[in-house]
Amino acid sequence: MLSPGKGGSAPVYGHALGHATYERHRPEQTLLYQLVEKHYPILVEQLEFQGKSLPAHVHREFEAYLKCGRLKHGFLRVRCDKCHFERLVAFSCKKRGFCPSCGARRMAETAALLPDEVLPDVPPRQWVISFPFPLRYLFAANPQAMGKVLGIIYRAISTHLIHKAGYRLKDVATGAVTLIQRFGSALNLNIHFHILFLDGVYVYRNNRPPRFRRVKAPDKSELEDLVQLISQRVGRCLERQGLLEQDTESAWLDLDPAEDTDAMPQILGSSVSYRIAVGPQQGRKAFMIRTIRPLDRPDPGLERVAKANGFSLHAGVSCEGHQKDKRERLCRYISRPAVATPRLSLSSTGKVVYTLKTPYRDGTTQLAFEPVDFIARLAALAPKPRVNLTRYHGVLAPNHRWRGEVTPAKRGKDVKRIPNDEVRSTVEHHAAMTWVQRLKRVSNIDIEVCSRCGGSPKVIACIEDQDVIDRILAHLREKEQDIAPLPLLTPPPRAPPEALPLFAGKDSSSTAAI
Repeated sequence: MLSPGKGGSAPVYGHALGHATYERHRPEQTLLYQLVEKHYPILVEQLEFQGKSLPAHVHREFEAYLKCGRLKHGFLRVRCDKCHFERLVAFSCKKRGFCPSCGARRMAETAALLPDEVLPDVPPRQWVISFPFPLRYLFAANPQAMGKVLGIIYRAISTHLIHKAGYRLKDVATGAVTLIQRFGSALNLNIHFHILFLDGVYVYRNNRPPRFRRVKAPDKSELEDLVQLISQRVGRCLERQGLLEQDTESAWLDLDPAEDTDAMPQILGSSVSYRIAVGPQQGRKAFMIRTIRPLDRPDPGLERVAKANGFSLHAGVSCEGHQKDKRERLCRYISRPAVATPRLSLSSTGKVVYTLKTPYRDGTTQLAFEPVDFIARLAALAPKPRVNLTRYHGVLAPNHRWRGEVTPAKRGKDVKRIPNDEVRSTVEHHAAMTWVQRLKRVSNIDIEVCSRCGGSPKVIACIEDQDVIDRILAHLREKEQDIAPLPLLTPPPRAPPEALPLFAGKDSSSTAAI
C-alpha cells in the first residue's frame, strides 16, 4: 500500500523569499522509471515462456515502484492558510529494494535515528565483512541462516574486544548496530554486513551507570586471526544445519531443490556471479567497459583488511565520540540506497550503462546491460518480506538491561525506576521522522513555510478515490502527466562531505540525494 511521502528520488530546488524551496520530483521522467515501465513486462513474458515466474514479493516491488511519486495514483492536497497557494504531494511506495526515493528517505531517517537516539557519545568503528559467492546466494535464499551467521560474527568480534580490554565476558558488555546491505557497486547481489561497533566495552560498576573503556584499533594480525576464526565457525554452523557439505578437498552448499517454476534461483545466481540472467546471452559474463589499468599504489585502508577462505574483514574506519557530524555521515553511507540514478545512462546502441563509483583494479569503470537483464538485476535486490535489515546487538539491543543507561534517548530503561509522571509510551519514546523533518535536516529545505507569502501550508485532504483523482488532474490539464514545473533556478553549490572518500571501496555505491 502506498503511503504519504515524498515522490521521486530527489527534490528540485527553486528560490523564493530568499531561501531554497521544494518542487516535487517527477519519477516518470527518470531513466530508471522508463526502463522499469517498458522492460519489466518483457522480463515477465520471457520468464513465462520458459515456464517460470517471479515471486509475489518481487512483483509487488515493481508494481509499487511504478506508482511511487505519481499523482495519478493518489496524493495529498496542501494549501497555504494565508495566500491559499496549493500543491499536490504524491504518495511513496516505501519499499526496500531499488526505489531511489524510498531508499534515500530510509537513509536520511536512519542517519538521524542512530546518532540522536541509539549511539552513545563514544567512539564507533565500522567493521565490514563480505562472504564467498555461494554464501551470498545462500543468505538471499535462506535469511534464517544469515541471521545465525550474523550472531556468530558479532560474538567473535565482541569476545575479541572484551579480551583485548582485559576483562571477562560476564563482567562487561559490548554494543553494535548491523546494517545488512544486499548490493555491490555493479548492482550485483552482494550480501555483506556493515557492523557499527562501539570501539570498546562497558564495565558494570555496582549499581552505578556502566563506564566505557576504549580499546586500541585492531592490527592486521588480529584481523587475520578473526577472519580465520569466523570462517571456521560459520562453516561448522552451516554444516550442523545441513546447509553445507564438505570433504577433505572442497565444500559445497546442500540446499533443497527449488521449484521448476521459480525464476529466482536463476536470477540470484546470475546476479551474484556477475552473469547475464535472461536472454540469448544467458550465463555469460556481464559486459564490462575498461580503461587503462591504474597504477598499483598502496592503499592506506588495506592496513586493516584481512581475507581468508573467501571471507573479507575490514575495520579501518572510525571516528571520535564527539564527532557527531562524521558519525552521521558514516550512518548515511552504511544505509545508502542500492541504485545511484546519476550514474545510470543509456548508450547509443540501447544498452543500459552503469558507471562505477570507484574503478575496479582491472580498470573496469562501467558495466553495460541489455535492458531486460538490467531489470533482472533489480529483481535480485528485492529482499524477502519480514527480513529485518537492521539489527541491534549487546547494550544497544532492545532488551538489554543497560540500554537505558547508555543510549541518548534512554530507551529500554526499566519503568519501575521512573516516577509515574515520567513513564512514556512506545510512541513517545520514538516517532519516525516526517517528510518535512527529513527535507529540513538533509537538504535545509523548510516546506512548513509557503514559498510565495511565508504562510503556513496545511494538509487539507487525502485523495485516494480514482474518480476524484481523475477529475482534479483533468481540471489541471494533467490527466496523463504531472503538473508542468515552474521555471527553477540552479541550487547553490555545496561541497561534498569531507569524510565520504574514507568509505569508498570496490563494493561501495554513491548515495542518492534527498
